[in-house]
Formats: sequence, structure tokens, C-alpha cells
Amino acid sequence: MIKIHMFSSATKVAGQGVGSVYTELISLLRRYFPDDFDIRINDYGRSDISHYHTIDPQFYASTFSKRRGRKIGYVHFLPDTLESSLTLPRVAQSVLNKYVISFYKRMDQIVVVNPNFIPKLAQYGINPDHVVYIPNFVSQQTFHEDDAATKADIRQRLGIAPDAFVVFGAGQVQERKGVDDFLTLARRHPELTFIWAGGFSFGKITNGYNHLKEAVDNPPANVTFTGIIPRPTMVDYYNAADLFLLPSFEELFPMAVLEAFATGTPVMVRDLELYDQIIRPYAMLAKDVDAMDEQIQRVVDDRSIWRHYQDLSHAAAAEYSEDRLARTWHDFYTAQAQLAPRRGFGAHRDQQR
Repeated sequence: MIKIHMFSSATKVAGQGVGSVYTELISLLRRYFPDDFDIRINDYGRSDISHYHTIDPQFYASTFSKRRGRKIGYVHFLPDTLESSLTLPRVAQSVLNKYVISFYKRMDQIVVVNPNFIPKLAQYGINPDHVVYIPNFVSQQTFHEDDAATKADIRQRLGIAPDAFVVFGAGQVQERKGVDDFLTLARRHPELTFIWAGGFSFGKITNGYNHLKEAVDNPPANVTFTGIIPRPTMVDYYNAADLFLLPSFEELFPMAVLEAFATGTPVMVRDLELYDQIIRPYAMLAKDVDAMDEQIQRVVDDRSIWRHYQDLSHAAAAEYSEDRLARTWHDFYTAQAQLAPRRGFGAHRDQQR
């Protein structure tokens, strides 16, 4: 049995995608491979593999221990994504940026959730040969499509009119997520219902906190901000929605989009290069708020367009299914364990630095 020690504090901050990715992976490994992998959480004992999901200083210090085996780093952000999410003093931001890259360079192997990040990591001096792409996924035990009767019951429970056209968005409330455009669209379409699930996970250092806090406290009449809600509850909002809209300016591989796909909800995202290899084939894309406005109106006016994108969501759910990704993770960890220094295959990490 391969000993895999997971290092993470992602679940300490509610409402962020890193925590969702971590939770999904732990659940998958324990459900599919209980006899192949011995999974332990934040355990500093000897392991074959140490998989770092967050970059806490105590985790960084642990990378110097020979007990860590093969060190795997999960890349959920780069310095530029941090700068667009948090408002920090210039000196603090510079120190944080250097620390992030230093942490990644301590790893023997890097996992990215978007192939677009491989050349970006190379620009920071990380060898692309030591980087592998494994996409995110969600469990359809948690996120699934309900039947029409159940959806009607959900709407009644959430206080949504049976005939309302619901545009649903999710994620941290910050400028990077395009919340301002979401509000603009709501003001242009008072006849539609707009719901955003998420909140200020990082409080006042969130980029755009002041004006967005005002908007959340005083939204247009057709807009609801739910605040941060538990993941198992999120499935109801996807099933109550007619369209999932994520107007983010910058993402890796958003878990919210995968959750929408899994529930058969049509998806629209901002037209970004980073979506080219992962989301573009399955979603409506719009370059700006005006294009989003046009796309929404098309879907409202023509139900056949809505059904087309529902079919694409079903196809995406199959592509990024838990069943398919389970084998990918099994093969990845098995191969990495064979490279663990304690098994006598050592010193590969030195080639990366």
C-alpha cells in the first residue's frame, strides 16, 4: 500500500475553490482505492508521497525532511492571480510572490489543473518536464441533475418563482470574478432573476472589497447574494438555475463550472484564452458584458439554444467525470511512488532546481 500524506489548510477558509478540489480528491481516493493508498492528512510521519495542496509556511519547512518521500505540488494560483485577488502592500505582495515560486521549486513534481499554466510556470524557472496536467472533477454523488418535479420543489423552497428565468453565478465576491458585470447585467434585465452564491472569503483584503460590499448590502431588486453556503447545498441552486454565468477575468479551472456541467445547467463564461483547452467546447463564451447581454437574450428567446448548451454540459460532465479521473490519479500516484527516494530511485528533485 502506498502511503500518501496530504498537506492542506484549504478547508479552513470557506467558499474557495482550492478547498473544493482538495475535498473532491480525498473523497475519490478513499472511495475508489481504499486498499491501494493509505491517505493521511497533515501527518509528518514517513510517507512515499507528500502532496501539498496549500503553501503554508510549516508545510514549506517540512519539504526539507527526508521523511517526505516524493513531493507533489498542486498549483492553484500564480503570483499574478494572487495580485488580482488580494489587496496587499507592495512589499508584502513582492515577498508573497517570491515565496509562492520558491515553494513550487521545492517540489519534485508539479500538478496543474489547466495546461495553460505549464508555459507560465516555465517563465518562473520551473522545468515543464516536471509538470503534469490533471483536470479538476466533481462527484456526481454530490452534484447531479434533478428531475423536473424536484427542481420545482427546490425553487419553491428557495423562494424562486416557477416561471422565473434564473441566471446563477458562484465564487468569491471580488473584482476578478466579474461581479460588477454580473450586477450590470441584472440592472439591464430587471425581468430576470440573478443569484450569486459566495462571499468575501478573505475579508477586507479582497480586491474591490469596499465597493462590492456596498453592492452586496444594497443589490438591485432582482439580485440575491446568498453569502457563503455549504457545497452540498450548492447543488440546489444549480438545479434551480436556467443559466450558470461565470464572468471571471481570470481562472485556473473553476470548480463552479464543473458543478454546473454536472447538473446539466447551460454555462456561459468570459471568452478567455485560458479556457481554450478545457471549457471552450462546452460553453457559451462572451468577450464582455455587452456580448454576455446578447447571449443571455438569445437563450431566453430561443429554448432550442438552451437545450443545445444543456447537451454540451452533459458532454462536459462525462469528459470530467469522477470515474474517468480516478484512474488518472491512480496511475499518477503509482508512478510517483516508484520515484520516491526511499525506494532507491532518488535525487530527481535536484534536476528541477
